[in-house]
Amino acid sequence: MSDGLKIFLVVLGVVVAIALIAFSIYMYLKPRLKRDDKPTEEQILHEEMDRVLKPIDDEETAKAIEQYKDED
Repeated sequence: MSDGLKIFLVVLGVVVAIALIAFSIYMYLKPRLKRDDKPTEEQILHEEMDRVLKPIDDEETAKAIEQYKDED
């Protein structure tokens, strides 16, 4: 075998080994990546509405709002 072919095969072997290692790490971590607790759009919307819409503590104000709703 010529020296150029030997070098090519060694480089190819190293590249294949790196690819296999990277693929096995990806397959090992894939279930963990899916388990991340990313909130859904519905959860984000619910949290945002709870943040913006505060409950009315004052009874008179609550009654006035109810009367306003009934008039419409």
